[in-house]
Amino acid sequence: MSDLAPVERRLSDALERIARRLEKGVGPKSGGRGAVFGLGARPDFEPDPEQVATIASLREALEKERAANAQLSERVHQVKQRQETTIAQLERRLARLTEQLDLQSLEMLRLKKANAKLMGSNTALREAQIEGFPDATLINKSISAELEALQAERRAEMAEMEEILAELKPLLAAEAR
Repeated sequence: MSDLAPVERRLSDALERIARRLEKGVGPKSGGRGAVFGLGARPDFEPDPEQVATIASLREALEKERAANAQLSERVHQVKQRQETTIAQLERRLARLTEQLDLQSLEMLRLKKANAKLMGSNTALREAQIEGFPDATLINKSISAELEALQAERRAEMAEMEEILAELKPLLAAEAR
């Protein structure tokens, strides 16, 4: 007996739902109780104007969302292209700056070596002067080392000027636009 109570309750709930739907006018419009349970004549379905309007508005909303989605996809694509372009520009700039830094490092190393050589030659020349007889080869080495130091300094300054010009060119090009 206790097994029948839940089944009876579900059956009565289902019958109440069917009765409510019939009162609202939802479902087949055949008018007979047999049509509700699948008995009798073939049920005629007449579209409910409210449902038709709801379906039409939902389809319209779906089309609007699809159009909005297409626009957003296009915007995402454009942003992605701009981002890739920006990344490529930054990579080129990084490569150029790295190259300039390498060049400056090389010129600074040359300058340090030339200055060390100049200091050694000047020390040797000073010691020879103290002894009272400067050697012509020491004077030539000293002058040669000084010339090399000046050339290294000039190359370092040129590398620095190229770096400044490389930074100014994009600014000038942007201002010209």
